[in-house]
Amino acid sequence: MHVTTIKLVTIIAEGVLETRLIEEIKDLGARGYTISEVRGRGTRGITTGFWEGHQVKIELLVNATVAEQILEHLESHYFVDYAVIAYMQSVDVVRKDKYQ
Repeated sequence: MHVTTIKLVTIIAEGVLETRLIEEIKDLGARGYTISEVRGRGTRGITTGFWEGHQVKIELLVNATVAEQILEHLESHYFVDYAVIAYMQSVDVVRKDKYQ
């Protein structure tokens, strides 16, 4: 078995942002994603998005360049005004061509 190291980007955001975020991450180069409904509490407390609907966790497997572009985009467009967090981890995958 041959594995390759790529990036796992995880975004946790207000559910009302889901459609918008998906379009933007696809435009930035992500080929696919996994979405889960989640709940929790952070520095902003329980957000209004919690009461109006749900929060989402979006996970993406992408190359390092795309991962950095997505995180930069989130920082410049979302972090100040929305309850959004994002982080990146290195992960080993098989079938690297699916994610590049």
